[in-house]
Amino acid sequence: METLQIFGYLGALAIGLILGLMGSGGSLMAVPILTYLFHISPVTTTAYSLFVVGTSASVGALRNFNKGLIDLRVALIFAVPAFIAVYMARKFVVPVIPEELWSTERFILSRDMGIMIFFALLMAAASIGMIRKKRLLTEGDASVRYNYPLIVFEGIVIGMLTGIVGIGGGFLIIPALVLCVKLPMKKAVATSLLIIALKSLIGFTGDLGHLEINWSFLIPFTLISILGIFMGMYLSSFVKGDSLKKTFGWFVLMVAISILYTELFV
Repeated sequence: METLQIFGYLGALAIGLILGLMGSGGSLMAVPILTYLFHISPVTTTAYSLFVVGTSASVGALRNFNKGLIDLRVALIFAVPAFIAVYMARKFVVPVIPEELWSTERFILSRDMGIMIFFALLMAAASIGMIRKKRLLTEGDASVRYNYPLIVFEGIVIGMLTGIVGIGGGFLIIPALVLCVKLPMKKAVATSLLIIALKSLIGFTGDLGHLEINWSFLIPFTLISILGIFMGMYLSSFVKGDSLKKTFGWFVLMVAISILYTELFV
């Protein structure tokens, strides 16, 4: 086994670990790991990321459900438009994106390059949100507000982003649930895992007709990620979430800059 692949499988463990600790961020690692360490094309990578993150998140969601931490009403209102949007994006939008998006005499922007650049920009935006200190709601701040049109709209937007770049979108879902729906932070993290699981796995089914899936690679990679999420959920009792999120934010920002440099200058 090549050294890069060894790091790649350690990365699979880290994907689950991050999801278990913070309820988001796993897919921010999955796409670059699969693309640069296993040399899988970005379109296939985004599909694999949906499966890995969706399956791993479903394990965490099941545990949170047993603890009574998931708001099922919010999860379903958010997840239904989200998984419809992600399925449509994977089934109909991604396959028709042209191989060459834009070109000049000296530069060609390919589909794969465009996906990775867009992904890196989303990573950079997510990292800034993690680094900046924000006061999030705690248990007694406000009652839950079921603004259905807003929840549906957020679900559609995040679903489309998920479909195009293969992200779980937890870094977008959690702030939306806390700031717009007024869910307490603990419930927002738990509920986001169920939303991520539903929309990612259903979105992945949109790829089954037109992508060749290497199951002999994808299943072991996913199992390692699931092991990581169990470790993350156990460690979450001992690790301070705020300091961890800030450190991870700086790491994500550095990865985003590296992706942009690799795609544009290497």
